[in-house]
Amino acid sequence: MKYFDIHTHIFPAKIADKAVSFLEDYYHHRWPGAGNVDDLLSGMDSAGVDKALIFSCATKPEQVTAANDFLYCEQQKHPSRFCAFGTLHPDYRDIAGEIKRIKEMGLKGIKIHPDFQKIYINEPKMMRIYELVGDELPIMIHMGDRRTDFSSPWRLAEVLDDLPFIRVIAAHFGGYSEWDEVRKHLCGRDIWFDTSSTLWELPVDEARKIALEHGTDKILFGSDYPASMPAQAIADVLSMDLSSEDNEKIFYLNAAKLLRLEQ
Repeated sequence: MKYFDIHTHIFPAKIADKAVSFLEDYYHHRWPGAGNVDDLLSGMDSAGVDKALIFSCATKPEQVTAANDFLYCEQQKHPSRFCAFGTLHPDYRDIAGEIKRIKEMGLKGIKIHPDFQKIYINEPKMMRIYELVGDELPIMIHMGDRRTDFSSPWRLAEVLDDLPFIRVIAAHFGGYSEWDEVRKHLCGRDIWFDTSSTLWELPVDEARKIALEHGTDKILFGSDYPASMPAQAIADVLSMDLSSEDNEKIFYLNAAKLLRLEQ
């Protein structure tokens, strides 16, 4: 079995401890990972994970350039282990220019975290970003959280109704802690769900139902490192008791197809 972890956060070593501490406070959950490159690679090696998608989030417009430079450098240092998604912020001074630069650097897509960026995913500034990206790059969106309304599943449904050509990865099985709304608004649509930060809260039989209802061709394995280590995330996916064929797609083949990697 090959494994591609589609959902990992990394931070520069000098701020990793501070970033993880903030996230633990925000989510009221102890995170086992250190949030730095060496710790992620160690976790991947321990679990037998072949490759991971790395990203960070620009919570302020002025962070965009430096974050993307950091991600590009880590992708270049570890080409056999990492692919990277860039970050954007809707108030960045030159969004079109940064999208062009993201493509030129060979970053594989774009990650949006509405809760931390304080943006509604269907507001006009975000719709402009989706239109500029088009269907060339996949866009991963942190979805859900009952405490907020920035990325509720119905908002993504509205985006897809207007822009059906964009390629979206709806993280956390389409909407962390709002999975009834996921089944109502998103299941079966032409988007991908990832498994990150889901199976520790969503009952496994409900996760299995969503995976089968949405279609296992559109499910991607993700650990949400450093929130979870890759080995635990693999065990969580296996607990859904899907077929070997489905697991092969979820753990690697779907990501390889989406990101146009050699299989």
